[in-house]
This record gives sequence, C-alpha cells and structure tokens, in this order.
Amino acid sequence: MSKTSIISTENFFKQASKKIHLEEDRQKILFKIAEKIAKEHIKNNEVNLNFICTHNSRRSQLGQVWAFFAAAYFDLNINCFSGGTEITAFYRNTVKTLQYVGFDFNVEDFSHQNPKYLISFKGSRKSILGFSKRFDNKINKEPFIAITTCNNAAKNCPFIPTAIERFHLPFTDPKASDGTKEQAAIYLKTNEQIAAEIFYIFSKIKNLID
Repeated sequence: MSKTSIISTENFFKQASKKIHLEEDRQKILFKIAEKIAKEHIKNNEVNLNFICTHNSRRSQLGQVWAFFAAAYFDLNINCFSGGTEITAFYRNTVKTLQYVGFDFNVEDFSHQNPKYLISFKGSRKSILGFSKRFDNKINKEPFIAITTCNNAAKNCPFIPTAIERFHLPFTDPKASDGTKEQAAIYLKTNEQIAAEIFYIFSKIKNLID
C-alpha cells in the first residue's frame, strides 16, 4: 500500500493554515499548547507528544501524522505518538484521507483487525509506525505531553501519570459520515482542520524557540 495522490503534502499543510479560520478562543488553547511544548523543547531539546482519543482510529491518528510532518517541516526535535483508551484499528477512511494528501502507507504487519503501517511523506528521512494502541503502549516514549482530541477521552482519562501536562483539543468526529456520499469530503475537512491547527501550534513553537 502506498500513496495514490498527486497532491503535495507540504502544499496541503500550508494551504490549510491559510484557509481555516481559527476563533480567538481556539487560538488561545493552541498557543498554550505551543508554549508548553516550546518550554520543554528549550529545557530538554526534545519533546514527546501523545495524541489521545478513545479508539485511536481517526482524530488522534490524524494529529500524530500531521505533528510528525510538522516536526520535520519546522525542524523541531519532537517525537509524535498517539493512543487510545481502547484498541480498535487505524480506520481505513483515515488512511485514505491521509493518502489523498500525499502520505505513504506501507503495511509493516498485516492484520485484519489492526494492521500496522509505516507512514512517510516525500522527502522524509524517517517514518512512523501507525496502528491502534493504548496511550500507554511501550512504543509511546515517556514522559509525554498529552493532547486529547475527543470528549470521551477527556472523560475516560482524568489522570495520565506519565503526562507532563494534558491539554484537551477536541475535534468533530468524522465517523458519522461513514458509508455516506459525504464520507470523503467530511474526512478531508477534518484532515484539513487538524493540519491547520498543528501548523499553528508548531509555527508558534518555532517562533518561541527562535
């Protein structure tokens, strides 16, 4: 399995940052996240981020993949992970919307229930391993800054002992569109929103460090 798109990942990332309007309250949350990450980056020259959602199948995966891209784009030493409170699978529609914007997915370990993918992009010097897992899976380096992306995760994870700090950054779940004619468009919209907000966070981190 590999990418099937002629869309440039970099262009999509930059265009999303220009296209998506972020309300002032949302910008404040994003800036707080950036401040904390920048502080840890300055102190340790490395930061671990863990995007957490209940099933680790859609929004948390999108958060991890775009943060992985942003770390390379802005030349920051930030390790990006994701996890859930339950194990399901890296949902196929999530894979498709990321492939559409230029990410490469190669099957590392096939499983009907929960396949593992090596994810990369044009020009990337490394890849990340994508699959559904708990937030405390051994692959997720500790300590980390936790970013929860759905309301259920906020309710089900009141305490994460290995988190330096936890921020709640909810996104609308595209799951409701599964099996409908609007499915691809809705997933792409969520993809774009998360890309834009990751761009905002990482651009602020870069400015704060520099």
